[in-house]
Amino acid sequence: MNVLGFDTATPATAAAVLRADGESFELRDDPAAGERPAHGSRLLTLAEQVLADAGLAWRDLDRIAVGVGPGGFTGLRIGLATARALSRGTGLELVAVGSLKALALGAPAGPPVLAVLDARRGEAFAAAWSPGLARELLAPAALAPDALAEWVAALSPAPLAVGDGAIRFREQLEAAGAAVAPDGDRAHRLLAASVCRLGATGTPTPRDALLPHYAREPDAIPRPR
Repeated sequence: MNVLGFDTATPATAAAVLRADGESFELRDDPAAGERPAHGSRLLTLAEQVLADAGLAWRDLDRIAVGVGPGGFTGLRIGLATARALSRGTGLELVAVGSLKALALGAPAGPPVLAVLDARRGEAFAAAWSPGLARELLAPAALAPDALAEWVAALSPAPLAVGDGAIRFREQLEAAGAAVAPDGDRAHRLLAASVCRLGATGTPTPRDALLPHYAREPDAIPRPR
């Protein structure tokens, strides 16, 4: 199965292709410190380029996998709107993939894995799985760092924490017993190739039923009239 996957839950824009032969190809745009995410201007360009890198055309794909969060409100809207538009134009089926699960899939094998994304507002989006992602230990949620640290302290064995939220809240997580990968470690990156791998085995989602998982209210909530 040939799968195109992408994720816009974090400031990075990531796109990948998993070919039927098992080889994967990935491209990403990571904004520099202080720069705004470029999901809207970069996602389609990256998708088309990674398809070319994989030696495939749109007609060669079997499905599209897209990260549905939790994550940044605007980024998720762009990613899902793009996925729906591509599905409508190509007829390809869609598969929704949890962004935290994709992050966890990229962690080294061994201990339980705690996937943590910086949710801003002093919170983290977090979820945890037993080794090999065999069992969900913590459902995706938005948590204050103290609440997350309290949960970690009660878990045995201690987890490995990955993601930009694990870096931001390293002090609290390590004090609670978690191991946190070094700041520059690849494990902290949410890889689109992981979105592809989860999407290859996932159940297709009807296009109109593809929805983001925000895990909390967006930053700007329209006031009732």
